[in-house]
Amino acid sequence: MDEAKWAKHYCSDHEILLVGEGDFSFSLSLARVFGSASNIVATSLDSYELVIKKYARARTNLDMLHKAGAQLLFGVDAMTMKLHPDLHWRKFHRIIYNFPHAGFFGKEDDQLVIDKHRYLVLGFFENASRMLRPGGEVHVSHKTTPPFESWNIKELASRSFLSLLECVDFKIEDYPGYHNKRGDGCRSDDPFPLGKCSTFKFVASSTSNISDIPRHTRPPCMNNKECHWIFKEYLDQALLTFGKHDDYLCHSVRDTLEIGFERCKMVNPANPLNEYINHVKELHEKSKERIAYLQKLLLEVDRRNGL
Repeated sequence: MDEAKWAKHYCSDHEILLVGEGDFSFSLSLARVFGSASNIVATSLDSYELVIKKYARARTNLDMLHKAGAQLLFGVDAMTMKLHPDLHWRKFHRIIYNFPHAGFFGKEDDQLVIDKHRYLVLGFFENASRMLRPGGEVHVSHKTTPPFESWNIKELASRSFLSLLECVDFKIEDYPGYHNKRGDGCRSDDPFPLGKCSTFKFVASSTSNISDIPRHTRPPCMNNKECHWIFKEYLDQALLTFGKHDDYLCHSVRDTLEIGFERCKMVNPANPLNEYINHVKELHEKSKERIAYLQKLLLEVDRRNGL
């Protein structure tokens, strides 16, 4: 097995999704350090034709990434990327959006312009939060000087059940060959002044407070190994979303159950539906046992707290 290689926060063992790439020089910077781009999915909102028209180095960068094994996707909207046919089933260790920007609609300190940027970032978080592997991280690099700090990145992330892991200084020299681009208008290929900026790292958060639950106890586990394999994403997501509510759960449950059905088709392509129904019944029975277990533990916590 090849030794893992690191480019600042990113590892060659990570499945990495890059969103809103300009001339794709950031993706290429990672690929050069890794010696490969087979773990990289790099995307742009623009079409391929528009990318190579806007950026002088884009064609060369894209050719090099393609040869290195990257998956390159165009026409990917950060606000709807979860529905993209090439991304719908994918989960990532790192999802990166460098300097999100909705476009040039006026002065950056105009509240209407700020609202446009915030709307873009919120849509990105809503999608990215559903595309993480367990333990995965969403990274947004962003200016932290006025008026950009008023976007309130942390608040937008929290609305998609993401919590701040850490915030570290962004230094462009950490990514040799990366050239930040304006990306819009007649000066698309020009850089913009970075000034003071940071990389915000977010992870899936939980609103639950169950730290008092005894660690020596364990919830009922799935005994059927095939059923556990089919519903692995569902069970992982159940741990990540325990105590949460709202639209997030509807999508996460539906998506992970759909993954289970696709797995079932792999196991029994001749008659996957009946097999899937049997596994769902088993999952349902185990879920009822786990609910009863959690209710018992929470009652114990309430009693200890005098509630």
